Amino acid sequence: MATTVNNGNVPVSDTQSSTSADPRYEGSTFQYSMLLEHLIGEKRPIKDLNPTVMGGLPNPMKTDDQKMIERGMESCAFKAVLACVGGFVLGGAFGVFTAGIDTNVGFDPKDPMRTPTAREVLKDMGQRGMSYAKNFAVIGAMFSCTECIIESHRGKSDWKNAVYSGCVTGGAIGFRGELTT
Repeated sequence: MATTVNNGNVPVSDTQSSTSADPRYEGSTFQYSMLLEHLIGEKRPIKDLNPTVMGGLPNPMKTDDQKMIERGMESCAFKAVLACVGGFVLGGAFGVFTAGIDTNVGFDPKDPMRTPTAREVLKDMGQRGMSYAKNFAVIGAMFSCTECIIESHRGKSDWKNAVYSGCVTGGAIGFRGELTT
């Protein structure tokens, strides 16, 4: 709603006319300017960008022991050992599983009509599990080592390191397979 001032020639909004005509709004204008000064002006307090202030989880300072353990866990040797052990466990489980669903486990090719004993089936499952475990451990260690070397060479830690490492590891496995045939 607009009101007119000066014989109705110039329209002025209600807020403009009420603030200039009514002295009780001068205090609110002053309070508003003080509020702006504290929010975006020179009197604004500088806040520390701490995750706890911004709603995140608290992040206490790390001790020297924690930093040492963190550096050890980020080392190439630890990553390679972890990938080797993890690959061994995963490969063993995968080998036992595939041997369990294979219908030819424990069968003797010389006498196909004979039913294998439980001991022969378990022995074959163990051999297959161990074979898979060794292969997965070697592949895991190769991948982890090449990824660490590529990351150290590039000086970056991003998704490209894993892709390059996968290419190098796959190429090495293919080259190794080419040599044996």
